Amino acid sequence: MKKFIFVTGGVVSSLGKGLTAAALGTLLENRGLKVALQKFDPYLNVDPGTMSPYQHGEVYVLDDGAETDLDLGHYERFTSVKLTRLNNLTSGQVYQTVLNNEREGKYLGKTVQVIPHVTDEIKNRIHVLAEKSGADVIITEIGGTTGDIEGLPFLEAIREFALEVGYNNAIFIHVTYVPFIKAAGELKTKPTQQSVAKLREIGVTPHVLVCRCERPLDKDLRQKISLFCNIPVEAVIEEKDVDHSIYEVPLMLQRERMDDLVCRLLHLTTPTPNMTHWQEIIRKLIAPQHRVRIGVVGKYIGLQDAYKSVYEAIIHGGVANDCGVEIVQVDAEDIEKNGVEKTLKGLGGILVPGGFGERGVEGKILAAQYARENKIPYLGLCLGMQIATIEFARNVLKLAKAHSTEFDPATPHPVIAMLDEQRKVTKKGGTMRLGAQPCQLAVGSKAGQLYGSFVIHERHRHRYEFNNAYREKFEQAGFVFSGLSPDGKLVEVIELPGHPFFLASQFHPEFLSKPHQPHPLFRGFIAAAHHRIHQKPI
Repeated sequence: MKKFIFVTGGVVSSLGKGLTAAALGTLLENRGLKVALQKFDPYLNVDPGTMSPYQHGEVYVLDDGAETDLDLGHYERFTSVKLTRLNNLTSGQVYQTVLNNEREGKYLGKTVQVIPHVTDEIKNRIHVLAEKSGADVIITEIGGTTGDIEGLPFLEAIREFALEVGYNNAIFIHVTYVPFIKAAGELKTKPTQQSVAKLREIGVTPHVLVCRCERPLDKDLRQKISLFCNIPVEAVIEEKDVDHSIYEVPLMLQRERMDDLVCRLLHLTTPTPNMTHWQEIIRKLIAPQHRVRIGVVGKYIGLQDAYKSVYEAIIHGGVANDCGVEIVQVDAEDIEKNGVEKTLKGLGGILVPGGFGERGVEGKILAAQYARENKIPYLGLCLGMQIATIEFARNVLKLAKAHSTEFDPATPHPVIAMLDEQRKVTKKGGTMRLGAQPCQLAVGSKAGQLYGSFVIHERHRHRYEFNNAYREKFEQAGFVFSGLSPDGKLVEVIELPGHPFFLASQFHPEFLSKPHQPHPLFRGFIAAAHHRIHQKPI
């Protein structure tokens, strides 16, 4: 019988439910179990693809082109799972399916209601993933906070689901918050008590409480939470703010014996996980042999989650080189206001990530020029590749006012233009060039050297591409197109020979990076940045 774990959250949002689910997945995988993870998001958007990063954080793209919640990035980074669109479900998708079924007469004239039609559709998604993944354990995270009106159908659905599969086969883990009140000088359990009470009103009783906190939970506090929340003391799990990295969380939960408890509750007999490889990752994060500063030049710098996968991939590149990375967040508009030299001086490397919209573009172009002219390692991702192209066109090819038609439709030199298949697209959601696409790397290129392969598959999310009308001009000036689509029509990777490291991709390599499997481009970028600062190879 397959086993099911449901992760809910209470008190406040952004507690780290996704991180907790991913860390638990890590521990269970290392016990020899096959794990599948999925995220249920209560918002009415069909997917987060049309949402601002300030509203939602980054959009995490899967191999099959699904635009999903950033928590799925945690799932893939912490485990070996390969996710698909089945692993992320929103209220928008649920209601869209239910209403389509109603219009097609599939409910045979019945009154369509939240219970059972909406809840049945939610439960069906769990069953479908369980069947298609072949996993031993399915971990389902419920987005939002207990008590949110939009989350009620999901909580009702998992209540029904647990009843149907049997209580030996399904458990509920509730992530809550135990705040430290500075004036009182103590941790307070009342928010946790209230959150659990609200959950029990809905009919869901947690088996395990994961308590996010700034200070350690002492024995008396654990006993108090146990008494008032009606769970055993051993099921009160401390999840204190980590000192160095989110990758400490699996080891923290292992020390709390959470995986032992979960296996016991689900009647799973498995060996103790060997986390030696994870401990080595933490060692390199806490006490690296080298250090370097990397500037990330973006427009959504005000929100940490907007470039979540980029920041994580940079850290992974540091792990690969036993190099601690200080990420310097640079608002592209600050470069425009304060000057590029003042803003970027002293950095070991410069990275320009993806993005949409004109704001900050000129600052990014200045950053690419600064990196090219001063031999500073540069890595461009998606828009970062287009920025490098525009900069080269303006300052090397002397094509005045060269630009992308995304930002200047009337530019005399549209070196970046809309993909042909995008010209007739009117709907914004789910219509970009999305998902894993093949790319052919040139023999002798830096990219080919880093990958150790000449055919790769990387994830995309864009509407605009290099304009082939300008390819010959660029090549004559020494600009190398080192990665192309198999038919040779789409530019995927560009690089500059004679530069320590100047490479950019139209795809998003950050989505395939893991702490124990750092992406080749990030590994090479960090190595080059360290070499520039210390003038010696790692």
